[in-house]
Amino acid sequence: MSTPYRHGVSLGFERVGSDFFLSFKAIGKLTHQDYQYITPLIESALNSVEPAKMNVFFDCSDFQGWELKAAWDDLKLGLKHGSAFNKIAIYSNQESNRQWLEYSSKIASWFTSGNVEFFDQETQALNWLQSSH
Repeated sequence: MSTPYRHGVSLGFERVGSDFFLSFKAIGKLTHQDYQYITPLIESALNSVEPAKMNVFFDCSDFQGWELKAAWDDLKLGLKHGSAFNKIAIYSNQESNRQWLEYSSKIASWFTSGNVEFFDQETQALNWLQSSH
């Protein structure tokens, strides 16, 4: 019997002081069906935060990218809600992911009003999210 292929996103929502914090952990290669589940959750969270500005921690340490339609879903979500993000920290300690995630963070910054940075250390990413600059 073969091992089932794991993929998807774990979501977490927290408040740190008056700031809203959204955390994602992407696992495997994301599909269009994954976005059918996570998009309403993200939109609900964004609609419940006043003002809708939040920091995001995106853990990509087990992430392997997107299927083509899922990449399109991700772009549409970013275009629709790009103004809702204050800071986005993209984290991965996997050397094989580093280069394309660094490029992805630069591209993501074109579609959001907030700052987007890549980190290879989780603590640095979280400290940056909680800093005032």
